[in-house]
Amino acid sequence: MDFIRLDKSDNVVTATRSLEASAAIEDISTLSLIPLGHKISTRNIVKGDEIRKYAQLIGYAAEDIPAGSHVHTHNMIFRNTNMEYEFCNDLRHVSPVEEHERDTFMGYQRENGGVGTRNYIAIVTSVNCSATAARMIANAFTPEILADYPNVDGVAAFVHGTGCGMAGDGEGFEALQRVMWGYARHPNHAGVLMVGLGCEMNQIDWLLEAYGLKQGPLFHTMNIQSVAGLRRTVELGIKKVRSMLPLANAVKRTPCPVSKLKVALQCGGSDAWSGITANPALGYACDLIAEQGGTGVLAETPEIYGAEHLLTRRAIDQKTGEKLIGLVKWWEEYTARNKGSMDNNPSPGNKKGGLTTILEKSLGAASKGGTSPLRGVYKYAEPVTASGFTFMDSPGYDPASVTGQIAGGCNLVCFTTGRGSAFGSKPAPTIKIATNTEMAKRMSEDMDIDAGTMLSAGDSLEKKGREIYALFLRVASGEASKSEAQGLGDYEFVPWQIGAVM
Repeated sequence: MDFIRLDKSDNVVTATRSLEASAAIEDISTLSLIPLGHKISTRNIVKGDEIRKYAQLIGYAAEDIPAGSHVHTHNMIFRNTNMEYEFCNDLRHVSPVEEHERDTFMGYQRENGGVGTRNYIAIVTSVNCSATAARMIANAFTPEILADYPNVDGVAAFVHGTGCGMAGDGEGFEALQRVMWGYARHPNHAGVLMVGLGCEMNQIDWLLEAYGLKQGPLFHTMNIQSVAGLRRTVELGIKKVRSMLPLANAVKRTPCPVSKLKVALQCGGSDAWSGITANPALGYACDLIAEQGGTGVLAETPEIYGAEHLLTRRAIDQKTGEKLIGLVKWWEEYTARNKGSMDNNPSPGNKKGGLTTILEKSLGAASKGGTSPLRGVYKYAEPVTASGFTFMDSPGYDPASVTGQIAGGCNLVCFTTGRGSAFGSKPAPTIKIATNTEMAKRMSEDMDIDAGTMLSAGDSLEKKGREIYALFLRVASGEASKSEAQGLGDYEFVPWQIGAVM
């Protein structure tokens, strides 16, 4: 088959290979070269008419488009959505797996009830000014030293470029504090050392007081100014981490229920196949997690724009649906205030891969959330407390988005990609899923699963979804994902910086 039609009501189809002019498509012929993954009009479309894919609006004709034409950025335009929202009328309730039949993985049980999939010691910075100290402390713990602590996955420094020159309240300050709290309490961390400068706006003491964090053998804090300089801070930090290593190493993996898994659902470098193969397959796996009492966390608010009406129909109640709409409205105002457009989101790589507007991209991206009810909507980096399918506000920029999801408690990350990605994360490992077989083979050292076999080999949605779910359990139990095996994750901690830098 040279093309895929996703719904009988669509007026475009997608080319499954590069097509020359005069190629037969249904009862028409192509009028020009059609690149792989790009759209072909199957009927005459008049200027201003809707262009539809997935049985949904993805844009408008910028000019008359004859049947058989290449449909892309040259003849298709975006307009802000003006949705009429419905609530709770497409609820497909999950059938929970009986308790005695539920799956398990081998995880680290924590005193606060959380379960880790990894066992790190974290060095968390309050401000950019302490970033060098944190990296020096972490770098002191070489593989040779850590070999004596086989149950410790590493000493990781989480450094960032903010923490001062910002307002002491408001959205930006609160988001950063939530990130710091989330990483300080993350179940994948056996121990935490927080390092500040001392005079920054983002004071460590304020965080401890606001979130009730207590210092102890596995939780330490210090400021460079109080310790009396960089060198002494690094020396003391190394001493503190060294004291934590035996305690962290004493923790062992034990059988834990899948209900303790929180999986961050991500996509990046998307292409035309993202919404056809990898994203729906990840959605199927998300539904399996929900049946087990676990949690899937979709994010990237700009990348569900134009598909949010499908999610409000799945909201467990109207309040949850309206909370999602509120986030979308905030982003419309935010982009307008900064003289941008919601359609700025599709990247040049997305467009080269066949995606044209944010509406088209969003419809594919939203399918990562499966079909189960939307049970919670959260602020950026807010603790995710609901089980099942949930949503977290975040930018579409992958490092910032994943940072928020991990801060919210995600202990696994699953990342679909069509163009290819070298993303990885700590302390929660990233699993990467390729949307097409050609890229999966070309980047075989980076891709954990090839969802392109849904097209190239006829694999079913169920088969691929269960393959992803099975890998969740293996990676949660300690198997290294490919990004993890290559050492990725030390530079992908990027808290979302909201508001003015002063």
